[in-house]
Amino acid sequence: MRSVAVVLGTRPEAIKFAPVIRALQADPRFDPVVISTGQHRQMLDDTLEAFGLKPDIDLEIMAPKQTLSQVTYRCLRGLGEQFGKLSTEAVLVHGDTATTLAAALSGFHHQIPVIHVEAGLRSGFLGSPFPEEGNRRLVAQIAALHLAPTPGNHANLLREGIAEETIVVTGNTVIDALQWASGRSDSYGDPALADLDTDPRRVILASAHRREAWPHLPQIAQALVDIADEPDVRVIVPLHRNPVVREAMLPRIGGHPNITVVDPLPYLSFSKLMRRADIIVSDSSGSQEEGPALGKPTLVLGSVTERSEAVVAGTARLVGTTTEGIVAATTELLRNPAEYLRMATAANPYGDGCATERTVGAIAHFFGDGPAVDPFVPGVEVDEFAVELARRAPFARA
Repeated sequence: MRSVAVVLGTRPEAIKFAPVIRALQADPRFDPVVISTGQHRQMLDDTLEAFGLKPDIDLEIMAPKQTLSQVTYRCLRGLGEQFGKLSTEAVLVHGDTATTLAAALSGFHHQIPVIHVEAGLRSGFLGSPFPEEGNRRLVAQIAALHLAPTPGNHANLLREGIAEETIVVTGNTVIDALQWASGRSDSYGDPALADLDTDPRRVILASAHRREAWPHLPQIAQALVDIADEPDVRVIVPLHRNPVVREAMLPRIGGHPNITVVDPLPYLSFSKLMRRADIIVSDSSGSQEEGPALGKPTLVLGSVTERSEAVVAGTARLVGTTTEGIVAATTELLRNPAEYLRMATAANPYGDGCATERTVGAIAHFFGDGPAVDPFVPGVEVDEFAVELARRAPFARA
């Protein structure tokens, strides 16, 4: 059996890694060791529990008001100690977090091959999203195997000089997780949402938390207030636990009769809420993939995105961070049924529910324990030039 370390630390990593961990555990070729850094504490634990998973090793690195450098340092120190003791043959990392960067560096330092799941996403702007764009680029330079969700991600890696034989297009495992979660929760996860199935109003699911959005949170909050003033609309905001986000948004949106503010929801409940929503307004990376998979028009808060396939396919739209831009895009969908239908029926470019199977197959092939994997081919043809245009100057195009 091949011993592989799966390193995660945040809720998105847990969601997207969960199907892979479960598949590795069920595969007699592998002996996975799940290492949690605890970068997101409660949200991470709750998400793993929803999937019936528990880390084998927990580094518990979080402390109040840590800087990015401190988080990264504590991850490196803890992972270095573990990799020095474990006889692991590969380190699996996901995406773009501080945990991802630290685990990749530590694996490289210990001469352990690094396998990067969700590789190749690029916004084209080093500072946006920050620090995620930089983290992804750095990990790409030391990874031995790059598991890219889409052909566009594959093309990004080739442009950076990554060897083609080290790249496999798998689709995104978030689609697998979303399909697994379907119908597994009878509740929306908060008493304030108990009436949602009988509420006739159109539901806007909204969130904002990325660092580059922090200076614009007051404008985003005002946009949600203006949207909530529309007839027959209910805005639901699972508010991020970060004090910066709460202090900027809660005084503005709290108390509005058509805005329901709740704490972050368990993943199964949140999946149910996404299915109930009519429109998603968010800067969340997961929403840009989950919204299209569910047929939900998704308005992306920001001026650039590393997930431009959905913008080109037409199921997502970049709307910036100004109050006027967010309100205009949302009210157009509320008032224009044809435009709403166009976005709601656009094809999903991110996966077919088989990304986990391809991921495990690609890892086995990397070790010489299985055949090469047929790459994921999206059901929608996305022109590479259009994706590049959206990536490099997306807000001007939106």
